[in-house]
Amino acid sequence: MKTLIRLFDMLAARTGKQASVFAPRILAGLALIALASAPGVRAQTPDAYPSRAITIIVPFTAAGTTDILARLVAQKLSEKFDKTVVVENRPGAGGNIGTALVAKAPPDGYTLVMATIGTHAINSSLYKSMPFDAIRDFTPLTRVAMVPNVLVVNKDAPYNTVQELIAYGKANPGKLTFGSSGNGTTLHLSGELFKLRTGVQITHIPYKGSTPAIADLMGGQISMVFDNMPSVIQHIKGGRLKALGVTSSTRNAQLPDVPTIEESGVPGYEVWSWFGLLAPAGTPQAVIDKLNREIVAIIRQPDVNTRILDLGSVPTPESSAEFEAFIRAETDKWARVVKEAGVSID
Repeated sequence: MKTLIRLFDMLAARTGKQASVFAPRILAGLALIALASAPGVRAQTPDAYPSRAITIIVPFTAAGTTDILARLVAQKLSEKFDKTVVVENRPGAGGNIGTALVAKAPPDGYTLVMATIGTHAINSSLYKSMPFDAIRDFTPLTRVAMVPNVLVVNKDAPYNTVQELIAYGKANPGKLTFGSSGNGTTLHLSGELFKLRTGVQITHIPYKGSTPAIADLMGGQISMVFDNMPSVIQHIKGGRLKALGVTSSTRNAQLPDVPTIEESGVPGYEVWSWFGLLAPAGTPQAVIDKLNREIVAIIRQPDVNTRILDLGSVPTPESSAEFEAFIRAETDKWARVVKEAGVSID
């Protein structure tokens, strides 16, 4: 403080002005210097970020579509930043457990979530109590991919088409079951919408991810699964599962011989899953812009783009603002579907 007073007096003597004239300017300059020197501030600037490892939370089990896409982006992001990018699986409650961890994480760009249509468009209407607000608590980075679901059954199942499945279900009421990666996911609502459109009674069996559901399907413990294409395409091509129909409005290039469920006699049936990266709300805009720019560039790389297409998915890189508008529109859309299906979870 004495040093500051002497500085003010020196400036006053040289200029003939009162020392108080210089005080606000000098104090403001010192405040800016102190702020720039504070721990953590440089990490929030685009040039300094990232200065350490980044974690991408996957709120579902390993080997599912959310996990596959997260690891694909994480590997490339690690190469780009020359920093470790860790993928951490935190499954449970339809993705709510892992997603809530990110909502409460420091908003510094070092903890991200690979969100899904379930965590950020469906669950808010499905669950009576949510541990986070899907809109308010996050800042979208970019959508990564749109993914059709595919209706798969055990390779030895006594039905080979959607119509044969429907006929079997109506002849054996209460016997059919369908597994999903958890309550509120599109795997769940794909089955609920199928029940609505066909009138077939099918019991829902929720899992903590699609991987254990598929394991039970191949083991004969459940009747069917509406899974994301990337999770099961190799099982289909390898003959370990039978694909009866895809949930998109058109056939998928990776399974051209598998009809859509709509063309199989279920009018108005269409479901797409989607996946995208988000950061906690309050993350500095410079960090959001840098992550968006780098992740969009990764998705557009020829090898990554081809890999996503080979999984039966559609690459969908976009701006943060576009992704936010998309999430809001999807939330409204699925609120209507949940209401029509009459599904709710305590």
